[in-house]
Amino acid sequence: MNAVSLGPLVMAADRFAVVLGIFTFLIVAGILARRVNGRLDGWAWWTLLAGIGAARLGHVALHLDTFAADPLRVLYIWQGGFFWPAGAAAVLACLVFLLKDARLRLWGVLPLALALVVWNTTWQLTGGTSALAVPDRSFQTLEGTLHDLGAGSGEPRIVNLWATWCPPCRREMPMMAELARESDAVDFIFANQGEGRSDIRSYLGQTGLSLETILVDPFSDLSRFYGAPGLPATLFIDADGILRHAHIGEISREVLQSNIDRLTVSQDPAASPR
Repeated sequence: MNAVSLGPLVMAADRFAVVLGIFTFLIVAGILARRVNGRLDGWAWWTLLAGIGAARLGHVALHLDTFAADPLRVLYIWQGGFFWPAGAAAVLACLVFLLKDARLRLWGVLPLALALVVWNTTWQLTGGTSALAVPDRSFQTLEGTLHDLGAGSGEPRIVNLWATWCPPCRREMPMMAELARESDAVDFIFANQGEGRSDIRSYLGQTGLSLETILVDPFSDLSRFYGAPGLPATLFIDADGILRHAHIGEISREVLQSNIDRLTVSQDPAASPR
């Protein structure tokens, strides 16, 4: 499910591809620094920092209204959220202005090109989401009623797989609860994995959170069905009950909202070509 497991470590496929691309860039630049010109090593590190910083700031600028309420979230890069055109512009600027010699610039293109190849190949091999239909079965809610996932509601659904012991689940939950209250276009379903009602009620009591639909999945059946390698996992399911995207790990408000927008636009008849 759009993720890579390295022993106990679980990484979303897109982040894993970026990490491998970065390692490739630094390793190749380091080799060239020893064999061609030592300036390439410093250039590589400045280029990396400038590219990541510009991509992050570009994302923040595009979503300034949501970051204004909590400016510290600018530093939460583990949630994702990068505007890569801004990062690419910063990388190009470093190539042009930090490497004055035309010959060195040509050498600088080599680690950049290899990093792009590694990133793209890794993403093609590990990314993507299988278009699974929701399981045709019912789960008990926290209140003890049955919720039939297969029946659906005729609306897109966001299914969040979570647990009370999971720190990133706890960090993202207040934001998700707020969006669930504000959103009329999608149904939010919070499917607790591997715990009982007493643990869930204790967590809700401690945090003061109010969630409309909480499923109790004590044997983590949904995690196994969708192949989720870790928690939290946020599943974006269309009105027909088909999984369209899965996000592994803590999710930001901006990424969550953008995926909701994609779901609702795809279900809007007015958006279909005539």
